[in-house]
Parts: sequence; C-alpha cells; structure tokens
Amino acid sequence: MNIGAVIIIGLIILALFGIPIYLSLGISALIAMAMADLPFEILAQKMFAGMNSSSLLAIPFFILAGNIMSRSITGKLIGISNAFIGWIKGSLALVTVVASALFGAISGSGVATVSAVGGTTIPAMKEEKYPAHFAAAIASMASILGPIIPPSITLIVYGSITGVSVSKLFLGSVIPGVLLALVLAGYALFYGKKYDLPAHKRKSPKEIACTVKDGIWALLMPVIILGGIFGGIFSPTESAAVAVIYALLISFFVYKDMSFKDLGSVLIDSSISTATILMMVGLSKSSSYVVTVSGLPEMILSGFASFTDSPIVILLLINVLFLIIGMLMEANAAIVMMTPLLLPLIKAFGIDIIQFGIVMSFNMCIGLITPPVGICMLMGNQLAGSKLSAALKAVAPMLLMSLIILMLITYIPALTTWLPGFLAE
Repeated sequence: MNIGAVIIIGLIILALFGIPIYLSLGISALIAMAMADLPFEILAQKMFAGMNSSSLLAIPFFILAGNIMSRSITGKLIGISNAFIGWIKGSLALVTVVASALFGAISGSGVATVSAVGGTTIPAMKEEKYPAHFAAAIASMASILGPIIPPSITLIVYGSITGVSVSKLFLGSVIPGVLLALVLAGYALFYGKKYDLPAHKRKSPKEIACTVKDGIWALLMPVIILGGIFGGIFSPTESAAVAVIYALLISFFVYKDMSFKDLGSVLIDSSISTATILMMVGLSKSSSYVVTVSGLPEMILSGFASFTDSPIVILLLINVLFLIIGMLMEANAAIVMMTPLLLPLIKAFGIDIIQFGIVMSFNMCIGLITPPVGICMLMGNQLAGSKLSAALKAVAPMLLMSLIILMLITYIPALTTWLPGFLAE
C-alpha cells in the first residue's frame, strides 16, 4: 500500500477511536515511515521546521486575546449592538450576529465565539421567549464568522503550510465574511418579523451615546487590529500581540472586570488550545513530507486529470470532498491533512492559491455546524438546552445560504482575489 495513503487511512481510523488528532497524525506518520524504512529523525526535523514560522506566533496571541475578551469585553460589544438595533423585532438574534462578527474580528475562532457571544445571548433570547432551537441555531451559525472574518486561525494555519501571505489571505476573506454576516442578519430580521419576536424599546440618542461611551474601548479593539493589518502598520503576528496587550489593559485598568487571579486560568486554557494546534501544524510537516515522497499527490493529480480537465468540475468535486471532511474532522486538522495533498492539483489547474485557501477555510467553517462533529452546533445547542434535531432543522435555511455564498466565492474568483490585488497595487 502507498505510504501516503497509510497516513490518511491511519489518521481517520485512529481519530474515529477517539485519539486526539495530533496524536493520530504522529502515530500514522511513524507507521508509514517504518513501512518505508525512512529514518525517524525526519519526524523531529520536519516537525521543528513546521513550527519554526513567525506567522504561527499569531495563533497563541489571538487565542489569548479571545479568551481575555470572553471574560471581559464581549458584554460591551453586545451592549453597543443592542443599543443601535434593539428596537427591531427579533433584535437579540440580530445582536448575536453583529456581536459574533465583532468578536470574530479579534478571536479568529468559532468555538470561542459561540462560547463568549452565544453564552450571553442564548440565555437572553430564551428569557424573552425565543424558541430554544432558533436561539441555538442563530448563535451557532453566527459563530462561524469567527474563523471567516479576519483574523482567522484556519487561514494562519493554511498560510504557514503554503507560504502564502497571511495578510493577503485575511484581505481575501473580508468579502466572503461580510456577505455571510449580511445574509445572517437579513435572515434574523425575516425570522423576527415572521414570528413576531419581541423587540426592546428604542433607546434615545442620549442613551445610545452613553452606551457607546461605556463600550468604546471594546469597540476600538477590532478597529485597531484590522486597521493595523490592512493599513500596513503591523503584520498579523504583531497585531495579535497588540490585541493581547490592549485586551489586558482594558480588562484590568479600564473596565476592571478581570482580576490577576483570573489570568492564570485564561493562560492555561490558551496554552492548551495553542499546543494542540501547533502540534498538528508541526506534525503535518512531517506527514506531508512522507506523503510527498510516496508520490500520492501525483497519483491524485493524474486521477483527477483523467476524469476531467475542467477547473469548474474540479472545484465542485473539491467542495463536495471538503463538505464531507468538515462533517468528520476539526477544521485545522482537515486543512493540515488536505492542503499538501491537493496543492499540486490546484496549481496544475491554474486555480488561485489565495482563492483556494479561502474556499477550503469557508468549507471547514461550515463543518463547525454540520454533525457528527459540528462542535459549534453542539455547543450552541447545549447552551440553549434544545433538542439537536430541532436545532438542526432551524439552522438548515442558514446553512443553505452559506452554501450559496460558498458557490459564489468558488466560481467568482474576484470575490476573494480582488481586494488583496487592489490593496497591493
């Protein structure tokens, strides 16, 4: 059997038995190397090389910033959103979408977004007699804005594997992220009006001004991060460090709703999440080396080429593949596994590497909602205390809308390539 295929099959089997993805990847790589009589020293060498990237430093900082925010700044962002749009029917659903987009512009994580934003707005929606299944659905679906809207941890991982500029990937994901946010906001408005969901009293300009004044430091955080990256003031890695420092200063000395005692647990949680991702990235370098040596990418390329020579068909098949993988595997793990395999195919068919990365990331984010993995959907449903079947039925229209956007960014390259090209000129 091809040793590259051994890694893929071994990874899937071990993961199904509940072994953590990074361990499954490492064990599969060791087995394949033993079968090919490759020296085990390669595993450590390639693993170090995979993690020896300055762009990867952004991951622990963004995770830490998101964890700090979830304990402090999130409530301010929700309060500002509610002040402006709380008078609309179904406003809490709309607030959930807006707050998720704002939170996502800092954390880059879907799980962190559903935990921080959904953990606040889902109980509030239930208190106002929103259907529990809808509360779970809108909070879970809005949470995938976290890894779509820049900064995105999945895109940082993809950039580290391919060598593509992370800043360009962030720019390319802006339009898809905004499209999804607008579609979800529109659906929340439609649902609120159709089912006559409650609305709050319209706040006076003075009340809105007071709310904005109280939360302005929280609102400035995504502005500073994204403005700094896109304005060329600092790199994504530097922006992540700025986000942590800013979040700490605001939480400790401005809002004073976080103590030094809380910092220990925040650092531990962030360290565990960071270690898991970086181990996967490092081991992916080792496994991708073995896969490349095995000739598996060339076999896949020749197989696809013998089936069709149309980039349109290739992209459709890849999307179907990713949607299936997203149902079974965590997003970063899927990107780590599939990128080295499919990169030669993408280049051979002349598909833009930035577009491909964003299409793959968007696919994997949809996987955060779809069972059996669907971790954001499971978390949102648990927070709402709803039946999973009812929540999945409620999220179905939003999933369909996200699939339409996926097809748009797949077949209209300008949606992902125009902005990076325009700002690079």
